[in-house]
Amino acid sequence: MSDSIHPQRDDQPIDARPGDGPTHYVIRGFGYRAEVSEVGAAVRALVYDDPSGPYPLAGSGPDPEHALRYAGAVLAPWPGGVRDGHFFFDGIEHQLTVTDPDRGAAVHGFVWNRKWNLVSHTAARVEQVIEIGLQTGWPYRLLLTATHELGEYGLVASYTATNIGDYHAPFGLGVHPYLYAGYTPLDDCTLRLAAGTRVPIDRQRGLPTAYSQPVVGTDFDFTEPRPMDGVRLAVPFSALDEDADEVIRHRLCGPDGRGVELRTVPEFGWLYATTETGRADGGPERSLALIPATCPPDAFNLGIDVLVLQPGEVWDASWGLGVVGFSV
Repeated sequence: MSDSIHPQRDDQPIDARPGDGPTHYVIRGFGYRAEVSEVGAAVRALVYDDPSGPYPLAGSGPDPEHALRYAGAVLAPWPGGVRDGHFFFDGIEHQLTVTDPDRGAAVHGFVWNRKWNLVSHTAARVEQVIEIGLQTGWPYRLLLTATHELGEYGLVASYTATNIGDYHAPFGLGVHPYLYAGYTPLDDCTLRLAAGTRVPIDRQRGLPTAYSQPVVGTDFDFTEPRPMDGVRLAVPFSALDEDADEVIRHRLCGPDGRGVELRTVPEFGWLYATTETGRADGGPERSLALIPATCPPDAFNLGIDVLVLQPGEVWDASWGLGVVGFSV
């Protein structure tokens, strides 16, 4: 019997364990269950245990044989694509390996498909670490940590990046969760995004074609809840609106008002929203990914919101997922 907790209607046991494939770490607490993979430090599944039955909030899709691409994984040391794999930093030319020839880009960094090393795993918390060493076109050394912990408000994912090299380094990070409002089909959901601007994207290449534009009065305005029926998105949003507690909140809800809330901090100043098929085999499912990120696609060429880490410098940030509309 499978030990996964991907969105599916049979309530199976979820004690993930090492097997022939990657190890997936299960954590439980405060009415939530999550599964975090050693590959990409990815959130493979997050479920709220409502008395009426398990309520999926995030995951890699219902079919483990055809998992959604990049599902839940860490995208670093840059999110999105780098145009033609080419950029200059501090006057030095860099040529990365073009990992997506169809789009002509180096996509999502080096760690989304690599195994991370376990630091600790307790009932409600798992911490992993990975080192980014010297790569083609990347002469910088970084140490990343990813910590996933369940608490009163759901899952909190925290990250650090430390420059362990001798030179200052460019850096960006994103995370690629696919979100669910339980078992409600995406077309029956509403979406609210606390975002004031967006960057136009070439859909063929997934790269920016212009600078940020206001969303008010356009098809990209989700500042009030909007039905997702037929909506297609492949958009980096910015100008994210903080609440009084300096937390940014986005919501995907079903017709009954219940759903999932993504919470981020100002360090994640961008949010990619995509409804493009996420199936690794190009399958037709419509799924919504809301991707907290520190910078837009092709940031290393655009020069927008690129972090520069000095030797020994540590960057940290976090985001969270939890239910809304429940009596919790």
